[in-house]
Amino acid sequence: MIWPTLSQGEYKLGFVDAGGIRTRYLEAGDTSSDTAIVFLHGTGGHLEAFTRNIHAHADHYRTISLDMIGHGFTDKPDHHYEIHHYVRHLHDFFEAVGVKRIHLHGESMGGWIAAQYALDHPDQLVSLTLNTCGGLNTDPKVMKRVTDVTMNAVANASPETVRARLEWLMNSPERVTDDLLQQRLAIYTQPGFVKAIENILCLQIMDIRLRNVLTDESLMGIKCPTLVVWTSHDPTAPLTTAHRFCNAIPDCELYVVEDSAHWPQWEKPEEFNTMHLEFLAKHKG
Repeated sequence: MIWPTLSQGEYKLGFVDAGGIRTRYLEAGDTSSDTAIVFLHGTGGHLEAFTRNIHAHADHYRTISLDMIGHGFTDKPDHHYEIHHYVRHLHDFFEAVGVKRIHLHGESMGGWIAAQYALDHPDQLVSLTLNTCGGLNTDPKVMKRVTDVTMNAVANASPETVRARLEWLMNSPERVTDDLLQQRLAIYTQPGFVKAIENILCLQIMDIRLRNVLTDESLMGIKCPTLVVWTSHDPTAPLTTAHRFCNAIPDCELYVVEDSAHWPQWEKPEEFNTMHLEFLAKHKG
């Protein structure tokens, strides 16, 4: 459950102007701290992807999740969203909310953005977590699958098409809760969201993707301690991709979540929270 889970503790849900982009975000914990854990969602996602992780982390840190540019209920300017657009928005967001030192966690495309942020703004990063991270592979079959299932869920939005998109993230379909489905359906049926999802999906177009990809060589430039989280049933890339990340990043460790697909933080929250907090405790900076 989304909001009943959040209601078990204190949190703030609101909007902030981040470089001219009205940005929705949620935070909990010590909101006066200039150091925070920040969770980034994936393609077509939203801040509720981390509902089951917020309070466990907020017991120890200022904890934030947000709707990135073009996503959720954040503004959706009409242009393709390439990785540098997300990085710029994220940098503006950190300035707007007063975050200077960051434990940055990105899931799927959010991991791609987080890795590039770590390369572009190394002095801000305390640690980096790449959760079923995108951006290293260019598999046309996976790219087509992401495009097809996401575009169908938006252009033909219904409980059935949105459920199909969410079930693709999970190793067991019953892990898609009714409130998660309704939350995403509300996002996908916003006026103008078809155009927004076209702009979001530009990274699944090969020539655009190729000018944004991470490489083994570029990953060598990540300076902060890094945790790569992978799963036993990830639908986007095999475990060998996780090993590529770890072999390239100088200070890196790997954790594999069993019986999980693309959302281990949702599918196995207790295991995920324990594992992630143990990593963070080792790298407080």
